[in-house]
Amino acid sequence: MGPAELMQAAAMARRFYLEGKSKIQIADEFGVSRFKVARVLETALERDLVRIEIRVPAELDAERSDALRARFGLRHVVVVESPTEAVDDAADPENLGEVAADLLGELVTDGDVLGLAWGRSTIHMAAALRQLPPCTVVQLTGVYDAGTADRGSVEAVRRAAEVAGGEAHPIYAPMLLPDSATAAALRHQTGIARAFEYFDKVTVAAVSIGSWEPGISTVYDMLSAEERDHYSSLGAAAEMSAHLFDARGRRIGRDLGERCITVEAERLRRIPEVVAIAGGHRKAAAIGAVLRSGLVTSLVTDTAAADWLLNEEEPGPRPALERTDPDSADGPGGTGRSERADGSV
Repeated sequence: MGPAELMQAAAMARRFYLEGKSKIQIADEFGVSRFKVARVLETALERDLVRIEIRVPAELDAERSDALRARFGLRHVVVVESPTEAVDDAADPENLGEVAADLLGELVTDGDVLGLAWGRSTIHMAAALRQLPPCTVVQLTGVYDAGTADRGSVEAVRRAAEVAGGEAHPIYAPMLLPDSATAAALRHQTGIARAFEYFDKVTVAAVSIGSWEPGISTVYDMLSAEERDHYSSLGAAAEMSAHLFDARGRRIGRDLGERCITVEAERLRRIPEVVAIAGGHRKAAAIGAVLRSGLVTSLVTDTAAADWLLNEEEPGPRPALERTDPDSADGPGGTGRSERADGSV
């Protein structure tokens, strides 16, 4: 390109990339066709006259986020850099909660009903919330320990409602009860029943994921050794909101759900936006299992988990935004009934 061509290309590039003018406007200004403008802009890129750089905050990984979104057919994925100083990643990195708080600020709209399930990551997220549109906040599960309710998910619900300036509907009850009769009786108590009435109205939910091992799964820690062995024999690999999944994302241990104060899986599936917050290499397989269940639409995770999920070979990705029913006869990837996020089949 000679000097005149260079100056014209630079001027056109400035109009297009910096001033936001259309190719038609530029063509009118320079007295050329819009096709000539398109060729000049393309040449400017090829000759390195224009450099396009996509920048995101250093702690976020755009490439892994997009690859993970495409692989599992999710709506939103945000991958956060794993802390370099992390030695034991049994717990989710706290920065996941901060990023998830920002994501909820984008996803929640005025008048929504936000559901929060128990989990360390959701508690960290609630603590990091700085702004939310006016919305109602409901607790989706009982608490790990009723004696610590004010410092756990109940406080998370209160905190989110305070930020949003909306109503809070906490659940003052343990997540796991000794038997189904006790759980059924608690579900009919006034405060708990009122929270359950909101489950069908939830539009955005935040949940945590645990792998089936001590210290990482709330349900695992609450069960007896005999019960753990029983569910392990069924293939338990992950838990989310007191629901158990095998490695292929199929729900197991339905009898356990009858003893739990939690949102039913069928109701969870009907929520338009379900954001899972979980990371760390030790949780990676569990995250993959829950993603294959079709209950989650978006994910906030870290590079350690993302690398494992992107490098695993089986099973493969699901169609984008498809909420497959893992309990159908065909299972994940089969020809069973599929439901999309908007409720269509």
